[in-house]
Amino acid sequence: MKDIVEIRWHGRGGQGAKTASLLLADAAFNTGKYVQGVPEYGPERMGAPITADNRHTRYPLVTGVQTCSLPIYVVVVDETLLSAVDVTAGLKKEGAIVINSSKSPAELRPLLKGYEGRVCTIDAGKISEEELGKNFPNTPMLAAIVRVSGVIGEEEFIKDMEGSFKHKFASKPQVIEGNMRALKRSLEEVQVG
Repeated sequence: MKDIVEIRWHGRGGQGAKTASLLLADAAFNTGKYVQGVPEYGPERMGAPITADNRHTRYPLVTGVQTCSLPIYVVVVDETLLSAVDVTAGLKKEGAIVINSSKSPAELRPLLKGYEGRVCTIDAGKISEEELGKNFPNTPMLAAIVRVSGVIGEEEFIKDMEGSFKHKFASKPQVIEGNMRALKRSLEEVQVG
């Protein structure tokens, strides 16, 4: 792992990008890393574009730095943002972009303003519909960025998420199994181009 791994999330209000970024920060923290999870807020509303950032390192982080202007990874929870927001701004070519799409990485590359790094896709909508019964793309996207970035080991991640889901969904234990299936399936179904 590099000194600092920065991940920027792009989504729309209500899709869970902020929640997924904070879950990733919690999971990395639980493995002994120093982390920051920074959602960016403004006058957003349901459906409006939002961003959230993660930083992960083995060393204490300097506070006061807010946004990931030069991320090594970008997660795009909503494919329609590719034409609405410059999701590759500052993205390092040695990194990767992970996009929620049924399309292949090759099909999406022309939409990425000349980005030369890895392009990864996962059909998070399909996975969440099939495993959770609703379109909650943040759970599959969370697993996808873990797989692509290696910021946390996959086994550690699954174990931590199971504990997190048991706490978060204590009053709704029936949703834990579906979320765990969605995570495990997503780790396997990421396409890397």
